[in-house]
Amino acid sequence: MSSIQNSLTDLERCQAARDMLLDCYLTAIGNMAHYAIDLDDEITVPHRQYLTVLAEEVASAQPEALAESRARLRALLRGYRDKAAKYLGTLREELAGTASALQEILDHLAQTDSDNEAQLRTELGRLREISGSPEGRAVRAAILAAADSIEQSIEQIRQQHQLMVSQFLVEIRMLHRRIDLLETAASLDDLTKLFKRDEIERQIRSASEGDLCLLLVRASGFRQAERQFDREVATELAAAFSKRLRNSLPPSAILGRWSEEGFIAMLSVEKPEAMAGAKRVAERLSGEYACLQRGKTVHPSLNVGVAVVDNQPGDPPEWTLTRIKEFLTGD
Repeated sequence: MSSIQNSLTDLERCQAARDMLLDCYLTAIGNMAHYAIDLDDEITVPHRQYLTVLAEEVASAQPEALAESRARLRALLRGYRDKAAKYLGTLREELAGTASALQEILDHLAQTDSDNEAQLRTELGRLREISGSPEGRAVRAAILAAADSIEQSIEQIRQQHQLMVSQFLVEIRMLHRRIDLLETAASLDDLTKLFKRDEIERQIRSASEGDLCLLLVRASGFRQAERQFDREVATELAAAFSKRLRNSLPPSAILGRWSEEGFIAMLSVEKPEAMAGAKRVAERLSGEYACLQRGKTVHPSLNVGVAVVDNQPGDPPEWTLTRIKEFLTGD
């Protein structure tokens, strides 16, 4: 009897601990939604809605919902981070454009001030000369009054322009501060960027003979992901693949996207090391990826094939480019 009571007590403790952990998990998801940094409504509002739906599903306490929620929560946070990074990039571009436009205005104002002031002061000098001549004595008082009025107007214009310049400088500092605050609060990483095909071709043509080792990667599945899900999923899949590819190669590798499903890495290693890297890439990058579609986790797959091309002394660049095209695109 005592053993049964002890077992029931242990079971009640386990249940209480489970309920507390579930409550902490739900509170954490709710806090993520509540304290998400406000960006554009089209970005922040859906993100909060997706987190709210996830919390409601997790609250059911079904084992499969809890297990699936881990990858789904990670994907939601990753997707929001990537969209926030893109949003900040747009802000940076707007800041650069605004700063450039303001600088042009300031330069124009400075040039206009200089030209107008010189011309006005020249005319003032002529007026004062006329007022002192015998012919101008009759209207001397009127001329001096006009000269004084013009000089006051010049000083007012100068002050107004200085005020405008000060306001522009304050606006520029505020824009810089807004960007800095957003970057600090979000702690974002830039999305992986790859060179385009024409830049990769240029670097291959300019490489020294015998110094080039290329890893070719053909990833089949991007088109299928777009057909099965949507374009946004295919884009997220490409970003996830690119990051995983970069993490699988030395930091010095130069990466490019040759075609929709063809990628290329320029390596500063010997062929045996490149072959080992190719095997590692094939193992790590093939298979399912976790992506988001309207807040739900989906799992598109990629089938990855790899090849290594190293140019030997005397091999022309066009020969190397032909081998690349044959493997990656078939043209």
